[in-house]
Amino acid sequence: MSVLIECVPNFSEGRRKDVIEAIVAPFKNRKGCYLFDYRADEDHNRLVVSLCGEPNAICDALIEAGRVAVANIDLNTHKGAHPRMGAVDVIPFTPIKGITMDECVELSHTFAQRFYDELKVPVFYYEASSVRPDRTRLEQVRKGQYEALKELVKTDPTRAADVGPNELHPTAGGTAIGARKFLVAFNVNLNTTNVEIAKIIGKRVRASNGGFSCVKGMGVDLPEKGLVQVSMNLVDYEKTAMYRVLEFIRMEAARWGVTVNGTEVYGMIPAGAMLDSAAYYLQVDDFHNEQVLELKLLDLMQQD
Repeated sequence: MSVLIECVPNFSEGRRKDVIEAIVAPFKNRKGCYLFDYRADEDHNRLVVSLCGEPNAICDALIEAGRVAVANIDLNTHKGAHPRMGAVDVIPFTPIKGITMDECVELSHTFAQRFYDELKVPVFYYEASSVRPDRTRLEQVRKGQYEALKELVKTDPTRAADVGPNELHPTAGGTAIGARKFLVAFNVNLNTTNVEIAKIIGKRVRASNGGFSCVKGMGVDLPEKGLVQVSMNLVDYEKTAMYRVLEFIRMEAARWGVTVNGTEVYGMIPAGAMLDSAAYYLQVDDFHNEQVLELKLLDLMQQD
């Protein structure tokens, strides 16, 4: 394949297994589209799918999966811990090989028009695809979630859709589509049921509150697990490493006598992000990723 992209669509369904499998089905056994991972969280009520492949094959599969989601998910009755504004909540495109970020932006704009034409769900651009300086971050686009956006989109020009009418789909809401860098979805679970502790720490880690660069964070309750969670997106792991936010959260949680129960990585993750933290905890002096045998072999194979 001469052109490769990563795509991690998020769907607002994490509980009904039959609907989850129906959404994922178009990504399986499709030439040029590779399903790397998919996982659903009942507390978040959200499905995260990790794809890699050729742009056209991925876009065709996204339309099919989107059609299933629109037919089966009603945002008017949807409940979950994770913010959302649509049945197909987010579709990001990330360049991997043979395609630039600018070309991924063009791809996202072309696909957004097709997405609306075929599914009648209005689209809001975000990240590198945004055409509004006041609306580049996903949290800016999704502010107020479905319940607020369905009214604001009709009356507030700053909340208008980029593709489609100024009215959300009556059950499927709206969808954010854009091009962005690799993102690491990293969650830290805490041994307490006090969600206020997670919310306070979530505010302290995120960049918009003066926390860590390129980190988005929030606190959520996980009643099924009897825990709370600091849920984060690291949008540039080279600027803020995973171990750095983990150790900060561990230190902050200790103020309340709370310990870290464990961590989660949702979806795929670049090797560099994991190796960076491994080198830190193993206290390996002067470690370079090129020392990893498999990475070195892959590099050599690409040179042949």
